[in-house]
Amino acid sequence: MHPDSLRRESMLIATGRPPRIPAGPVNQPLVLTSTFHAGGERVYGRDGNDTVDAFEAALGAVEGGGATAFSSGMAASTALIEGLPVGSVVVLPTTFYNFNRTLLDKQVELGRLSLRPADVTDTDTAIAALPQASLLWLELPTNPMLAVPDLPALTAAARQHGVRTVVDATLATPLGIRPLEHGADVVMHSATKWIAGHSDLVMGVLATADPALDEQIKVRRNLTGALPGGLESFLALRGLRTLSVRLERACANAAELARRLEDHPAVRRVRYLGLPDHPHADRVKALLDNHGGLLSFEPDSVQRAEQVCDRVRLITHATSLGGVESLLERRGRYPGELQQQTPAELLRLSVGLEHVEDLWADLDQALA
Repeated sequence: MHPDSLRRESMLIATGRPPRIPAGPVNQPLVLTSTFHAGGERVYGRDGNDTVDAFEAALGAVEGGGATAFSSGMAASTALIEGLPVGSVVVLPTTFYNFNRTLLDKQVELGRLSLRPADVTDTDTAIAALPQASLLWLELPTNPMLAVPDLPALTAAARQHGVRTVVDATLATPLGIRPLEHGADVVMHSATKWIAGHSDLVMGVLATADPALDEQIKVRRNLTGALPGGLESFLALRGLRTLSVRLERACANAAELARRLEDHPAVRRVRYLGLPDHPHADRVKALLDNHGGLLSFEPDSVQRAEQVCDRVRLITHATSLGGVESLLERRGRYPGELQQQTPAELLRLSVGLEHVEDLWADLDQALA
């Protein structure tokens, strides 16, 4: 069967494999070398290797374009942002991943860019910010507030204004949404998170359906030296193979925990894509194939939020998300989050693969 005829869950398993030859390896071997024998297309490790290529082939297949792997998610973001001409205008969400916001703010301090923050969940407001802009930066869903912009409407308007659209789909994963199918020019993932899935590496990836843009991204990656290591690429590809089953369990756990947290007397608000009262429930239904393994909730005070972080025993009090283990932290501890109006008491919970009853028992005792 041709890979393009497969469902995405099968693509994750079948693509990025070596040729099927007698006695050949089933998996792409780990390639560790900094240089290559002269006379071939590949000269130096900066250009990649077969292990990196295999990861890019698998991720690109499921996204519907060409993929370029980076040494981190921030390296992927930087390749896009620092590749803009001086004087470019970037339209960005008022609340999103605070390190990307800090990166953009630094470009403003250097006199390279201008920013137009907009409530991207208000489609008319976001479209009004597009004239004379160069880049529209979106998250779907946003981190950690789990808001969902109207992606098809925004990408169509951006295209009319000649604005390139980038969508950070780290939280959704390629099994939740493929932004290229909805008109985005580039999709970005921190592969550190759900894609690799085991909290043991740092990587990023960009994918685009435009071959010329794909080539530009690869050139920029190579010139800036942001190539991921062979071992990281090997592990990320292995993680990608199990994304479907990991995500299925995480989504089921997250949905159950969200329902129970809504009824807890010490919890003021729960944010989860699968709740019927989500403010963008119609967009969730139209755009996303699942509700994800991430939720945010707000205890009735900052003190109680800190108490939860201190008292969890099965759940790990740590930053990041997307691992097999459940991870929890108070995002308001970071000044950049508070500046973006993230509630000080908000706890972000990346739900892992533990038994849901054990997770609930841990949360319940920590909230008591």
